[in-house]
Amino acid sequence: MKRYIAFLRGINISGKNKVPMAELKRGFERLDYTDVKTYLNSGNVAFSSDEVDLIKTISRIEEMIKNQFCLDIPVFVISKEEIEDILYHAPDWWGGESREIYDNLIFIMPPVTFKDVYNEIGEPKEGLEKIEKYKESVFWSFKRKEYQKTNWWSKTASANIASKLTIRTANTVRKIVSM
Repeated sequence: MKRYIAFLRGINISGKNKVPMAELKRGFERLDYTDVKTYLNSGNVAFSSDEVDLIKTISRIEEMIKNQFCLDIPVFVISKEEIEDILYHAPDWWGGESREIYDNLIFIMPPVTFKDVYNEIGEPKEGLEKIEKYKESVFWSFKRKEYQKTNWWSKTASANIASKLTIRTANTVRKIVSM
C-alpha cells in the first residue's frame, strides 16, 4: 500500500461547494481506499491505496464527488513520498516561524506546467513576495500585511490558470504529510 494525499480545489469557501469531511471520508472508503484521514475543512485527504495509476485515481475521486455531492471539483493527487521530496527541497526562506510572512505551496495540476503558470501570472513583486519552483510545485511567500500589493495573490485566484492550481499553507502541507 502506498500513501497518497488528495487536495480538492475550491470546496467549503464562503458557503460554496459544501463538502462535509465525514461524508467525504466515507466516499473515499467506498472507493476501497484505506486509512482515510481528512484535515481541516478545505479538502485535504490522506489515504492508502494499491492503485498506481494516478489518472485513474483522480478520475475515480472526481466521479465520486460528482455523484455524492453533485459538484465538479478538480482533484490533485500526489504521493506522500513526492510531497516529502518537495518539502526537503524547500528554499531556506520558506516555511519559517515568522508570523509576518505567509508561506504557501502551490501544486500545479497537469497538464499545466510551471512555465504556463509563470507566463500567465508573471514576476513576483520584489520585496513583497518570493517564489521558487521545484518540479511542478511552487514555494510562494509574501508579507501578510501587504498581500494585496503582491502580483501572485490575486492572480492565483483569478487568472485563466487559477483552476489548475491548488494552494496549501506550509503548516497544512506539513500536517497532512504526518497523517
